[in-house]
Amino acid sequence: MLVVCVRWSSSSLIQINAIELHGVPTVMVVDDLGSAANVFRREIAVTVRDRKAHLVGGGIGSLAAAAFMIRDGGMPGGNITIYEALPVLGGSLDAGGGPHDGYTFRGGRMLTTDNFECTWGLFKSIPSLFNPNKSVFEETVAFNEEFKSHSRARLVDRNRAIVDVSSMGFSMSNRMELLHLTMASEADLGTDRITDWLSEEFFTTTFWHMWATTFAFQPWHSAVEFRRYLHRFIKEFSRIETLAGVKRTVFTQFDSLVRPLQAWLADKGVHFQRGCVVTDFDLVSETGKLVVQTIKVKKAGTSETWDVAVGADDLVFFQNASMTDASSFGSMTHPPAQLTKQESGGWALWEKLAKDRPEFGNPAAFNGSIPESWWESFTVTLKDTRFFDQMEAFTGNTAGTGGLVTFRDSRWLMSVVLPHQPHFVNQPADIRVFWGYALHPDRIGDFVTKPMAECTGADILNELCGHLNFDRSVFAQAICIPCRMPYITSMFMPRAQMDRPLPVPKSSKNLAFVSQFVEIPDDVVFTVEYSVRVAQMAVYQLLGIDREIPPLLHYDKSLQVDFNAVVKAFK
Repeated sequence: MLVVCVRWSSSSLIQINAIELHGVPTVMVVDDLGSAANVFRREIAVTVRDRKAHLVGGGIGSLAAAAFMIRDGGMPGGNITIYEALPVLGGSLDAGGGPHDGYTFRGGRMLTTDNFECTWGLFKSIPSLFNPNKSVFEETVAFNEEFKSHSRARLVDRNRAIVDVSSMGFSMSNRMELLHLTMASEADLGTDRITDWLSEEFFTTTFWHMWATTFAFQPWHSAVEFRRYLHRFIKEFSRIETLAGVKRTVFTQFDSLVRPLQAWLADKGVHFQRGCVVTDFDLVSETGKLVVQTIKVKKAGTSETWDVAVGADDLVFFQNASMTDASSFGSMTHPPAQLTKQESGGWALWEKLAKDRPEFGNPAAFNGSIPESWWESFTVTLKDTRFFDQMEAFTGNTAGTGGLVTFRDSRWLMSVVLPHQPHFVNQPADIRVFWGYALHPDRIGDFVTKPMAECTGADILNELCGHLNFDRSVFAQAICIPCRMPYITSMFMPRAQMDRPLPVPKSSKNLAFVSQFVEIPDDVVFTVEYSVRVAQMAVYQLLGIDREIPPLLHYDKSLQVDFNAVVKAFK
């Protein structure tokens, strides 16, 4: 074992020597006379190979953090344990079900290759499960070269007519107020809502209908987050009507991103503890820094508990909350149950840690108003091709090339998307699967006389048929599974700067936060990139990795990109 012997005087460091000492990691401080009689000796972990890492939560943030510790930090995979309450990993990037009872996925995050610097930097290192000679990144790029996005029916009106979206629909007043918001500082915007900066007329524009449904914004959401999106995705501003910049994975993001990453981690020896809930951390203060000494664990669904000791040099990464917490699925005959954090307990640990510790954030800013943070999605499994055939004829897009089709005048503000088939790895050739969602599930439908929240899967299909003027028989062999997500856009809620903790709070020695509810400059939540970037920042800081994290590409500083956006705004 390597040991460091430091020889110094009162005024300056004189010499540093490395020695072996009985196989024990030791630091020896020797006075400038070289006296061996008075030495100060203490045991330390001198290499990362002696440290352990505990990751609470099995979402993409934790998986990415584990990968960065192995790839960039040199930590053995066997020293890393991931604790997850559910039977499967992946967090919000989920997928389940089957052809007989219906497939499910709560939703997919938008990807681009113009941005997502940390995500693609990671997945260039992860081999594809389906093309072993390619990385996940290479596989994704090749797939999108073959199936390019170019929507021909981005918006559909109440008469089932495809809306002309070549113009953003701005008045000069709309352009000026959007410019004013875009140029404001985050300090100026503070805890304001989008409605505090944009007029009522703005929310009737073609731009708003496309931008809001692409990114799931509501008028009452944070003006800061809206501004960040405008800057980060300024390239998408100029092509929002075609979604040409959007990239998709070959299969669901669970199959194409989570599973390959999980397989790579398992091959490296990472331990996965599923079906266990972390209920608390024992925190102590050492030299002014908070240190996690013990992790309290409970077996899900039982009263069995145990403690996990955290060593002096070990690390803890915590996924504080989840946007899909308290999700519930319905069926063709039942609407989803209306669950909250009280039933799920998903916010409890963050709330406990943040009490009297403002540097750990403020969960109440995000989970305090379900009516402002929820919506419903639905996954439809079809046992014939009739719906896909009619949609492709109507939109002019083959499945996988069109992106969202939004029913602009729908009271629910419903959208659907037909992905490339098969969308699931195990999907039979005669099965088709598509996904949809609605931003206003609290409102009574146009063709179903009750709110979406009270609708069964069959009711949702009736509503969709009404907007498309399709015969109901097109869904004769369909299975529609609705999903209620009470906190799905909670990250967009108005917030103060301190409401989200830093990846490694200044008061923390060995605890990091990796989630959508962590503060990093300029980047945007509700993306895979945010979770991956936070994870990389936290790992590099706690392990002291002297390596550049891929910087954000600021296309908003490009004269050409800005010019394209201005031209688009005036169309």
